[in-house]
Amino acid sequence: MVNVLRLTDVSVVRDGRPILDGVTWSVDDAERWVILGPNGAGKSTLLALATASSHPTSGTVEVLDERLGNIDVFELRNRIGAVSSATGRRIPPTELVRDIVLTAAYSVEGRWNEEYEDLDVRQAERILAEWDLAGFADRSFGTLSDGERKRALIARAVMTDPEMLLLDEPSASLDLGARERLLQMLSGFAASPASPAMVMVTHHVEEVPPGFTHVLMLRDGRVQAAGPLATTLTAANLEATFGMPFELSVNAGRYAAVARP
Repeated sequence: MVNVLRLTDVSVVRDGRPILDGVTWSVDDAERWVILGPNGAGKSTLLALATASSHPTSGTVEVLDERLGNIDVFELRNRIGAVSSATGRRIPPTELVRDIVLTAAYSVEGRWNEEYEDLDVRQAERILAEWDLAGFADRSFGTLSDGERKRALIARAVMTDPEMLLLDEPSASLDLGARERLLQMLSGFAASPASPAMVMVTHHVEEVPPGFTHVLMLRDGRVQAAGPLATTLTAANLEATFGMPFELSVNAGRYAAVARP
């Protein structure tokens, strides 16, 4: 396996307050990680480092074999697929779904006067079909449901065949049906050996897609637990992470947690 992300004793301090505190963690190319933790645990800050959008206060961050601080981050970001609510806010509501995916080839967020090769067009059409969006290709982004928008943003993120895919709460705000549909699609994508390394932030164990392999659990900017999902996602580690006792169950690869009386 090839390492795609490595943090070594990383701390991030903002206004004198540690957001991340001594985090050491690595991701290999065949791994699919989920990051769990309460609000303020440092999950989004960790993704900002992984996308080369932020730099650590101390420690080292290596992304796709390049060390932050020693590389042109704009070139590096072209090799990473990332999806967040901020990504969606940057997409013009009038943009066609087809163009949302296609414009990823030029790393722009709005169709202007670019010229695309037939290869790019075929790639976009293939990805639209894979994420069940072919019927929405000529719809504008602003007319889509929340679930359709999330799928469109993921399709855009994988358009350029990234070496790492980072997802920040992709199922947040979705209704039950839209959430389950998205998780099924993420599970299928994670199962493919052709897919890149994946890291997904969530607040809920119920949103961990089957096929994800590892979990990182954060609290107050520190690592509470990290390792294979089957042995690391435990009731004891959930209690250490969220500060209350839980009953944890798993059925057909899906987890569920409820507070213990």
